[in-house]
Amino acid sequence: MNQRLTSQNGAPIADDQNSLTAGARGGVMLQDWQLIEKLAHFNRERIPERVVHAKGSGAYGTFTLTRDLSEFTLADHFRGVGKQTEVFLRFSTVGGESGSADAERDPRGFAVRFYTANGNHDVVGNNTPVFFLRDGIKFPDFIHTQKRNPKTNMKDPEAMWDFWSLNPEALHQVTILMSDRGIPASYRHMNGYGSHTFSFWNEQGERFWVKFHFKTQQGIKNLSNQQADKLKGIDPDHAQRDLYGAIEDGEFPKWSVNVQIMPEADAEKYHLNPFDLTKVWPHKDYPLQEIGVLELNRNPENYFNEVEQAALAPSNLVPGIGASPDKMLQARLFAYADAQRYRIGANYNQLPVNCPHASQANHYQRGGAMAGTGCPFHGRSPDSAGSVNYGPNSQNGPAQQAQYAEPPMDIAGAMARYDKTVEDDYQQAGDLFRLMNAEQQQALFDTIAATLEQASEAVQARMLSHFEQADPAYAEGIRAAIAAA
Repeated sequence: MNQRLTSQNGAPIADDQNSLTAGARGGVMLQDWQLIEKLAHFNRERIPERVVHAKGSGAYGTFTLTRDLSEFTLADHFRGVGKQTEVFLRFSTVGGESGSADAERDPRGFAVRFYTANGNHDVVGNNTPVFFLRDGIKFPDFIHTQKRNPKTNMKDPEAMWDFWSLNPEALHQVTILMSDRGIPASYRHMNGYGSHTFSFWNEQGERFWVKFHFKTQQGIKNLSNQQADKLKGIDPDHAQRDLYGAIEDGEFPKWSVNVQIMPEADAEKYHLNPFDLTKVWPHKDYPLQEIGVLELNRNPENYFNEVEQAALAPSNLVPGIGASPDKMLQARLFAYADAQRYRIGANYNQLPVNCPHASQANHYQRGGAMAGTGCPFHGRSPDSAGSVNYGPNSQNGPAQQAQYAEPPMDIAGAMARYDKTVEDDYQQAGDLFRLMNAEQQQALFDTIAATLEQASEAVQARMLSHFEQADPAYAEGIRAAIAAA
């Protein structure tokens, strides 16, 4: 038996196919509230797309801990071998709009949410261990160069390379992006990284610096420029289709979860800045330690509700896991949650995909759009938790949990806008280049030349000087490729 059709207020609808008119051929009546409700809701079916990472796919799964990390952290999901934690993972491209092709040469977002017993823990990263910038104040300018030119409304190679040529800190990530790993064949066949430096702290109040690595168990697979160009025309949603189909067929993708751990005191004496997002920590100094397996085994039931409205943010931290002095991370702690408040509303964390599944949210924030939505995993929202909306109080409201206080972090130095160009921007980019074989290097030259040759001669010259400092052969190969273009 069919369910009865109703309006949003639950009133039965007698006729959903014909507007209310003044006679069979007359005008539509303003009092046709059914028509107005349908059209008004339709006009609002789309929330603003993300400024970055607009095109995405997502799935649920489980994280199984295989190594106990109690000596490093009191985070619940990292304690007790065999502990299983529900996860949600959103993949994405970065620069394109929501209707763009999955096969673009672009970093891929890799954002993991752990629904832990002490709240949601989000690791919002990419498929690369580094990024183009080390300071968030440059991020809006960078993204403007990756989007459409405000005059032509087209992608702008001049702006892209002009910015990179004036910010050599981007060279390491540019080398990765333009390499043969720049276009993953699917979301299942790529690694993920937390990229930033985070912190662990344990019951003794000891702090450790940590980096997260998610290594695909499906093997690394990438597309050539020619394969990607063909696929963009045949199936622009190929990565979404691949992920959804694999899970539906029971071919659950898995990633080995690894961490690099650095004692807090090491940061001061380490030969590079461990909080610089343009750098990796060499594995010979801080080896990867495998701690578990992440498996995706359930597709969302509703894409809009569970993927488009998924609101992951690096500020979603839990006791035992904290931030670091990483300048890009510090900026993202504000920017990501603020973007979700703008896109979805102040109560976005009451939506099912965003509310803590394994713990109850209790706080004194009230009102705003969608207040009282309620998390289905707990049956109520903070708005329905009684009248007390302030703290402290004597009405048995939510109380502070002092046992979870983060240990103090020593910070020293005069407040100033420090020049960060003193960092070495070339060594790790050159090291990566030298790891490539001749065929990989030639593909790198050709890919860079394809867009760099569209930039002005002044921009080309600046950019080539950076490649030269990374490795003279790097610059020479690009010069030759531009000349042959």
